[in-house]
Amino acid sequence: MQSSQESQSWTVYGTKLQSRFFIGSALYPSPAIMQQAIMASGADVITLSLRRQSPEKQGGKQFWDYIKDLGKHLLPNTAGCHSAQEAITLAQMSREIFQTDWIKLEVIGDDYNLQPDPFGLLTATEALIKDGFKVFPYCTDDLVLCQRLQALGCEVIMPWASPIGTGKGLMNPYALQTIRERLPEVNLLVDAGIGKPSDACQAMELGFDGVLLNTAVAEAINPERMAEAFSNAIKAGRTAYESGIMPERVSSKPSTTPIGTPFWHQA
Repeated sequence: MQSSQESQSWTVYGTKLQSRFFIGSALYPSPAIMQQAIMASGADVITLSLRRQSPEKQGGKQFWDYIKDLGKHLLPNTAGCHSAQEAITLAQMSREIFQTDWIKLEVIGDDYNLQPDPFGLLTATEALIKDGFKVFPYCTDDLVLCQRLQALGCEVIMPWASPIGTGKGLMNPYALQTIRERLPEVNLLVDAGIGKPSDACQAMELGFDGVLLNTAVAEAINPERMAEAFSNAIKAGRTAYESGIMPERVSSKPSTTPIGTPFWHQA
């Protein structure tokens, strides 16, 4: 019988992970609280931004010391980039500094809701894959865009639940479920807009392979306990999906069999 830990394990770009929770490293009140929350999450992968901390200039040394002490896989991102070329340049810098070919690719198209630019994203994805990167593209919940990203060679795709930092949860579960059904071979993570543990559980119940979030943990009153709550919700959602969730029905169905019980009919 498969154990709970084995059920949660999965492989991402050839790397086996035990957790399906990707957690961000920004917005925490202090590096110490960040470290406590990440440990409580059980996450194997930490996302981080080269632009925010400037490690190449020894910026935020205490922050980087805490990150290194965690011993997790690093997923640098191109947060704040507004063009394909800008994202490509930052990705190349991140690979050199962090010594990883993993990159969370963000190309922002709108400053108001931080919606990804689908055209710039495809351009940057194609260039980075040719350059040997393992791309984790952040995108909208658009099926055709996700299909194009898969065709370029992405083994992971990360559509949003809702705009970054809004906490609105899954705005369009139908779109996310459609992507899951149409791209069965791709590792799918919901990225952005998750506000509470039940949102993460819902995404996992749809069959998504993981959840990436930051704000909902970092801005909680108690980030450590919130990280633990999200970890439990992600595990619960995945276990439910693998167990086979009952379908919704139009009419009721009794839990006790009616065989052998009397039926009364009025003439």
